[in-house]
Amino acid sequence: MILSRLFSARPRTVFEGTGRQLPAALAGLTPGWCLPRQAAPRLLSVGRADHAKHQEPPRKKLLSEKKLKRHFVDHRRVLVRGGNGGAGASCFHSEPRKEFGGPDGGDGGDGGHVILRVDQQVKSLSSVLSQYQGFHGEDGGRKNCFGRGGAVLYIRVPVGTLVKEGDDVVADLSRPGDEYIAALGGAGGKGNRFFLANDNRAPVTCTPGQLGQERVLYLELKTVAHAGMVGFPNAGKSSLLRAISNARPAVAAYPFTTLNPHVGIVHYEGHQQIAVADIPGIIRGAHQNRGLGFAFLRHIERCRFLLFVVDLTLPEPWTQVEDLKYELEKYEEGLSERPHVVVANKIDLPQARASLPLLQERLGQEAIALSAVTGENLEQLLLRLKVLHDADAEAELRQGRQPLRW
Repeated sequence: MILSRLFSARPRTVFEGTGRQLPAALAGLTPGWCLPRQAAPRLLSVGRADHAKHQEPPRKKLLSEKKLKRHFVDHRRVLVRGGNGGAGASCFHSEPRKEFGGPDGGDGGDGGHVILRVDQQVKSLSSVLSQYQGFHGEDGGRKNCFGRGGAVLYIRVPVGTLVKEGDDVVADLSRPGDEYIAALGGAGGKGNRFFLANDNRAPVTCTPGQLGQERVLYLELKTVAHAGMVGFPNAGKSSLLRAISNARPAVAAYPFTTLNPHVGIVHYEGHQQIAVADIPGIIRGAHQNRGLGFAFLRHIERCRFLLFVVDLTLPEPWTQVEDLKYELEKYEEGLSERPHVVVANKIDLPQARASLPLLQERLGQEAIALSAVTGENLEQLLLRLKVLHDADAEAELRQGRQPLRW
């Protein structure tokens, strides 16, 4: 009772949504005189028209580094700068009871180089950034202390990276562990101790460090593999690679399913491995850069031998081999003359078996008829791959070069 009397002694009216109270003089007025009931006012609110006027245009969302690495990139423009050299110091030795201590300024450290290094774990140029800056060298110090040199900055690139400066090829990184100095670091400056001579016992001269080398390089990836599967779209190359290796390229019932090269490893006895590359489908006129002609054809240059995959379900399948050899020869002379084998795919279909004898008669050579779906006659292809690989390894050894190993 006491509490209720205290609160009812001075009646007050409260504005809804504000928390402020009216004095007792205005308490007798009707609520409608004050303010209509409404939601709490929003502070710093802006009208729709003003909001639309000051709204910034939408910007393209940048890809994160994780998403960037998912995409296959086979060419990249890179700006590389070597580290700058540290400056030399100009100071004199100071010690009690030793008035003429002489110069003791140390030299600056050298700038770090920027080096391209081949890493087998890297399969694309997507992880290569657009510019790199080498580590700078530290300045020289007192008491003949030399500055620390800048650390070497390594850029990991895949096997088969071609380095160009302008139109000139400056490096071909086709072996695991190959390195190329992309940018030299600047030399460190000299301290005044360096200029000490008989005719100049107190030199004050010191030199600054040199700037690092700056270059614009173009990296181009050409897939390195023992065998390269070449064929028109929807010939069954990806299905064949899945059947003979652990690679898992996309497979679908429409052409141009494979847009990036895939490399699968075929294992043999004695821990021998043969790398087979699935080159995306080539169309007629690819040597004239129709479609993505050059982007696909460049990956065939590094393959030691070729597998021409033919679709037996199409009419006149021998024309596929002729067209493929024509495109390869027009792109690079002698490319179609490399050791090869013709693979007649989709033999499991009824209309394909009828075309096989006519295909072998027109080509004048044996074609390996198989089915990538059912696995029929895959053993013959694996044995033929082994023969071609051994012949290529012997040819490399006769020329004094080590054969390609995975």
